Amino acid sequence: MIESKFYMNADDEMDFIPIIPLNEHETEDNTELEVPADLPILPLRNTVLFPGVVLPITVGRDKSIKAVNEANKHNRLVGVVAQKDSNVADPGKDDLETIGTVAKIVKQIKMPDGGTTVIIQGKRRFTLDHFTSEEPYFKAHVSLIEEAAAGNDDNMAAYIANIKDLANQIIQLSPHIPSEAQVILKNIENPSFLINFVSSNLNTELQEKQQLLTLNGIQERAELLMKLLQRELQFAELKNKLTNKTKTELDKQQREYFLQQQMKSIKEELGGDTNELELKEMRKKAEQKTWSAAAKDMFRKGIEKLERMHPSTPDYSVVYNHLDLMLDLPWGDYTTDSFDLKNARKVLDHDHYGMDKIKERILEYIAVLKLKGDLKSPILCFVGPPGIGKTSLGRSIASAIGRKYVRLSLGGLHDESEIRGHRKTYIGAMPGRILQSIRKVKSGNPVMILDEIDKVGADHRGDPSSALLEVLDPEQNHTFYDNYLELEYDLSKVLFIATANNINNIQPALRDRLEIIDLSGYAIEEKVEIARRHLVPKQKEAHGLSKIPFRINDKVLEKVVEDYTRESGVRELDRQLASIMRSLAKEYAQEEKLKPSLSIGDVEQILGKPKYSNDIYKTSNMPGVAVGLAWTYVGGDILFIETALSEGKGELRLTGNLGNVMKESASTALTYIQANAKKLGISADQFQKKNIHIHVPEGAVPKDGPSAGITMLTAITSAFTGKKVKPYLAMTGEITLRGQVLPVGGIKEKVLAAKRAGLKEIILCWQNEKDVAEIEEDYIKGLDFHYVKTMQQVLDIALT
Repeated sequence: MIESKFYMNADDEMDFIPIIPLNEHETEDNTELEVPADLPILPLRNTVLFPGVVLPITVGRDKSIKAVNEANKHNRLVGVVAQKDSNVADPGKDDLETIGTVAKIVKQIKMPDGGTTVIIQGKRRFTLDHFTSEEPYFKAHVSLIEEAAAGNDDNMAAYIANIKDLANQIIQLSPHIPSEAQVILKNIENPSFLINFVSSNLNTELQEKQQLLTLNGIQERAELLMKLLQRELQFAELKNKLTNKTKTELDKQQREYFLQQQMKSIKEELGGDTNELELKEMRKKAEQKTWSAAAKDMFRKGIEKLERMHPSTPDYSVVYNHLDLMLDLPWGDYTTDSFDLKNARKVLDHDHYGMDKIKERILEYIAVLKLKGDLKSPILCFVGPPGIGKTSLGRSIASAIGRKYVRLSLGGLHDESEIRGHRKTYIGAMPGRILQSIRKVKSGNPVMILDEIDKVGADHRGDPSSALLEVLDPEQNHTFYDNYLELEYDLSKVLFIATANNINNIQPALRDRLEIIDLSGYAIEEKVEIARRHLVPKQKEAHGLSKIPFRINDKVLEKVVEDYTRESGVRELDRQLASIMRSLAKEYAQEEKLKPSLSIGDVEQILGKPKYSNDIYKTSNMPGVAVGLAWTYVGGDILFIETALSEGKGELRLTGNLGNVMKESASTALTYIQANAKKLGISADQFQKKNIHIHVPEGAVPKDGPSAGITMLTAITSAFTGKKVKPYLAMTGEITLRGQVLPVGGIKEKVLAAKRAGLKEIILCWQNEKDVAEIEEDYIKGLDFHYVKTMQQVLDIALT
């Protein structure tokens, strides 16, 4: 049963428009109403029908439909009574009120859904004497109640005026009640009908409406109605006050909340709320995780918080993303390591040529892991010039031991939060890149490359290298704490491999935690082998020439290496080979054929004249010029030291963009020569009459370090004595005032640079002999080494 609320309840949606009789005086013509002895009884569940009021009702119960149909066949009269309890679905005779209203069926409408809607009009009140039948519908004997006269005294007129006034005030305070209601009230003149109409539409309890119907005296009914209207007016005023107060607070967020609630209802109708399904799925995933007690407790609290929150609130996404990270991280999920040492060696040899020291270290790690079953992963650091394959070696190691591979670039990193993560309460907070990488590979023991660890910066946002101390300490990283996760996470099974070009740029505390493995540059023979095995096939594939038969022999590759590149690695070599392949691709596209093999002449035609030449080292130099060996972050290089004397007062001038250490080496060398001038055959007064100018070519390139000490000594002595320096000779070593020669670093790179330059002899400190022994003999074939202890030995060998 749908109850009509014409006004008094602004929150209820109206399902129909109340119908008003065109002639209210019809209520006065019901005195002659003939009621049958057995009147069909129609129970109403949620409302009370008053005389004179027209009401549409939906009839759904079988008994009610039969009663309506039977009444329609005869005089169209039914007895309408209210149920005492509206929750009773199938009321008995004891569940019905004894006072009701005789109603006339104005119209019966069959609805499309099979239901029946009946428009009824109340006629007279009655007292239910007794039921004469309960099946197939209720029938009863009723007695009509005589309506008391309204009277025309001033007292009654005041009641009526007061009722109209109260009703009009309520209509004005209720925005959902149409303004036409005031016009209707104004035009009702019959006091009895006014009371019945207002009572019918009053927003009050069913028992109070029944009491209004039961009271016989019209004045008593008017008094009770006024009390109920006064209460409803107070409620309407309070509600209107609160509405006006909170209306301005109905902002976008509240509007979205109401829309979300409606959307939630729609989703439930379509098959359930997606948020509930997501939370259920998250709980299911959590059951499969091997979490610590702290992690389980954090997840439980987070999921309970989500269940209490609406998805539109800002904190919902913060909590959800945090729990999502916990579920995505591999807690105790590890890949199985491969302990096949032969296969590991095969994979490493296939991917990279040479690098025996690193390969042996990895095989040692696998062997210990195989025997012990568990081992804290070492923190390796590959140090060497660019382009020699440090980063790609990490991928090969992962493949060799059967682990997943992830690379983390640290170059230019300034913010500590990139390592440790942001606190999750910040807008846009994320976990650190360590946990992000582990989340991506979904494995707790990957091979993680920390690329360019020597290029980590530091500013006001923190020092990332200090944050890496915890990550790269095997004694601490099993309890690594990320600010976003807010839990300890075990990184001890991760195989960290750092790469760097210059170890001196790494913070000392961090460097202490790394197992340093030096990677030297490649010899010419190694570059030719790498080009033949890896670079040429790669460039053929990249330029669509893999299926076209032609070959590039080792002599041609050696020509490209020697005349068109000057590097420790193979990146420039790769670019030169790419240039050759592009030219061959163009030729094949035009002529649809290629020569079976590439000649040296073809290389010069494609790449142009050689960029580098060794002839400058083979020509006879004038006195005062010596060749030194230098180490740069891109590998070894050749350095000329030029000395010239001029008339003056014995001043020393240094040019060529030299650092402080190199300037001090020049001063030390000059002081030694002055102290031993007689032994060297130099007149002491020359130092007072000659200005000395030392220049190192390529002035745009900064140069520093102590390793040019013996070269400067040789150049200055050559200038003063007029003796030339032996051709094809290079040297490197630090000097002291006592005339001692000290060892220097970067020997392999320097020796390979001398070999590339076509030099034949090298002077080194005797303590560097062990460094030369580590170089493959094939790569230094044709080089003679002189190992010295004193500066006098250097001069004896170098000056002719």
